[in-house]
Formats: sequence, C-alpha cells, structure tokens
Amino acid sequence: MADVWFYHLEKQPLEHVLPRIVSMAVERGTPMVIETTTTENVTKLSDLLWAAEDVAFLPHGFEGDGQEEVQAIWLTTGSDTPNDAKMRLLVHGAVPQDISMLSRAMFMFDGNDEQALAAMRAEWKRHKADGHTVSYWRQNENGKWIDQAAK
Repeated sequence: MADVWFYHLEKQPLEHVLPRIVSMAVERGTPMVIETTTTENVTKLSDLLWAAEDVAFLPHGFEGDGQEEVQAIWLTTGSDTPNDAKMRLLVHGAVPQDISMLSRAMFMFDGNDEQALAAMRAEWKRHKADGHTVSYWRQNENGKWIDQAAK
C-alpha cells in the first residue's frame, strides 16, 4: 500500500512549494515523477524547475529529452514511469489510474479553488477506502507543513 499525501496549498502557490518538495527527493536520490494534465503544464513545470533559485539544481526531463530511465525527475501527462520512480507528485488536477506500485503519491492542489477541493475530497475517500495510508498537509501561520490527519 502507498502513502498518499495531500498538500493543501493556501498560503503559498505551487510555484513556490513544488521546487522545495522536489529538491528533497533529489537530495535523497529518490527518483520522482511529476504528473500534470497538459503538455503546456509540462513545459511550465520544466521552466519552473530550471529557474528555481532557492533550491539546488533540479535535474529533470520529459518526453523527447532522451535517457528517460536516468532522469531524477520525470515530467509527464500520463502514467509513464521510465525512471522507475516509486514516488509520484500530482499537480493541476492530475489523478493517477493506479498507485499500487508506488511507495508515495502526493497531490498538490489549490486550496482556494472549490473544484480542486471537491476533487481532492473524492480522491481522499477513494484512496482511504482502498486501504492506503492518507495524510493531509496544511501550512501553519509560520509556513511549516502540519499533517492535519494526525491530529
């Protein structure tokens, strides 16, 4: 069973939070896939990872880059996992078909968007019912991430 983490973004946008989360995976040598919903979003994510100034270099690739199997971070709009990552980060409303081969799935969503909230509530219920361990992360007033499900 996978750990399924939900990151409720209210205080900081995805563009600020994502590079920090990705940098932790890179520092640990943990391959990751970031799944989004459009090829335009893949390009935006790639630009974001190249431009991240407050974190270390974030090596990544996407379809057409070549050497997919050695990419630390793989950006995609589908279920492909050429780098054999066991960690998947889902953004822009992406929803995985199957997480059974993952150790962790992480959803990042805009907490100010009612549609995103409703979709993530449905995902929470689905993954909890499937027996996965779910966590719900929100930032406190100091910007620290707190697992709300552990309260």
